[in-house]
Amino acid sequence: MIAVVDYGAGNLCSVVNAISKLGYKSEVTSNPKDVLHADAVVFPGVGAAGDTMRELTKLGMSEALTQLISDDRPLFAICVGIQVLFSGTDEGGGHKCLDIIPGNVRRFPSSNLKIPHIGWNQVKQSIKHPIFNGIPDEANFYFVHSYFGEPNDNSVIAGITEYGMPFCSMVVKGNLVATQFHPEKSGEYGLKMYSNFLEKVAGQKAGRRKL
Repeated sequence: MIAVVDYGAGNLCSVVNAISKLGYKSEVTSNPKDVLHADAVVFPGVGAAGDTMRELTKLGMSEALTQLISDDRPLFAICVGIQVLFSGTDEGGGHKCLDIIPGNVRRFPSSNLKIPHIGWNQVKQSIKHPIFNGIPDEANFYFVHSYFGEPNDNSVIAGITEYGMPFCSMVVKGNLVATQFHPEKSGEYGLKMYSNFLEKVAGQKAGRRKL
C-alpha cells in the first residue's frame, strides 16, 4: 500500500492523481499506524513549516516519519516536506523540525530576484541514482518556495538548482527521497520521478495494479 500523508495541508489530490496515472493505488491517511504499515509513503508539503510541525506532532506523525527513516523505509517528501526533515527552520521566527537531515532551512537572501521562487527551473543532478532513470540532467521541475535546506553533510544532496545562488533542491538518503520542487506539477519528468521511486526504491511491494 502507498500511503499519502494527510496533515491538513492541500495538494493531496494532485499527488494522488499522479500516482494513479502510473497505475498505482494510494491511500490518503492521517493515521500514523497506516504510515508505519505502508510499503511506500509520500509526504506532500504545502504551507509553513511551523504549522506543518504542529500538525504532525498533534497527529503523532512526527514519530511515525522518524521511525520510517530509522528503518530505512521508502519515503518521498515534497516541498515543505523536505524542509521539516531538517534540524530546524528560520521560517516564522524559527522552529525545531524533525532533525532527520542535520542542517537548517534558510530564506533566500534579498536580491533582484522575486521571492518566493515560483515556476520552472533546472535541477542539476549531483549523484547517480535510480531516482533519475530516464530523466536528463538539468531537466526542468516546478518550484514554489521562499526557503531552502542547507544540509551539514553535502553527500545527501542529490540535486542543485540556481536561483540567484546554488541551493539544495533534492536530497537522497537511503530509501528517503526529498525534493524542494513539486514532481506532481512537473509534467513528464515529475511523473517519471514518482515512477522511479515506486519501482526502483519502493519496489514491487508498492502494489502496482494492472491498467
